[in-house]
Amino acid sequence: MNLFNIGPMELILILILALIIFGPGKLPEVARGFGKAISEFRRASQELTEGITKEINTTTEAPKESKESTETAADKDVSQRSTPESNKGDD
Repeated sequence: MNLFNIGPMELILILILALIIFGPGKLPEVARGFGKAISEFRRASQELTEGITKEINTTTEAPKESKESTETAADKDVSQRSTPESNKGDD
């Protein structure tokens, strides 16, 4: 049971010190607050990760859309140029 590189004896010592400092009545309340803080930290971390991932995806998709619109504009330009040239040959 090597939690955070803490052995079982160190963990028991920490729990005994917490019991002495906070007392048996206050200890569950402190543990509950600590659990809520960890939960809030995980939620905020997950939201931040999702936001960053969304921005990265948006940033990588934007050049693709820009490239597609540029290619479409170039195709239109080529087709407009070919129409007058074909009319010149008919004269």
